[in-house]
Amino acid sequence: MSYELLVTMDFGAAHSLRQYKGQCERLHGHNWRIDVCLAGEELNADGMVMDFVEAKAIVREALKSYDHYHLNEVPPFDQINPTSENLARVLAERIQGAVPSGVRVVRITAWESDNCGATYIP
Repeated sequence: MSYELLVTMDFGAAHSLRQYKGQCERLHGHNWRIDVCLAGEELNADGMVMDFVEAKAIVREALKSYDHYHLNEVPPFDQINPTSENLARVLAERIQGAVPSGVRVVRITAWESDNCGATYIP
């Protein structure tokens, strides 16, 4: 048995997809929506996997270095293609490193529009 929390946050950023043969190779921006699913097997003394306030602060901190930036210029996207898939993976790794012991990232979905998103499951 486990419990899951879902935190959704937004940020704006531009990117261009390297070696892509189409419009997305040119610089363009998105109002990204990030869905973060966290889980734990046990509840803390307050009856929570973790406090939503703390979870949102961790996600906000993970997004801070990308909000209103050109992703291609920000590590690690200065080296890897800033696709939705790579963004979801990088955020999962950053967030996993910041959550309390016993809490894990289950999945992260990076939505570049209302209709298009990519999910990373560690």
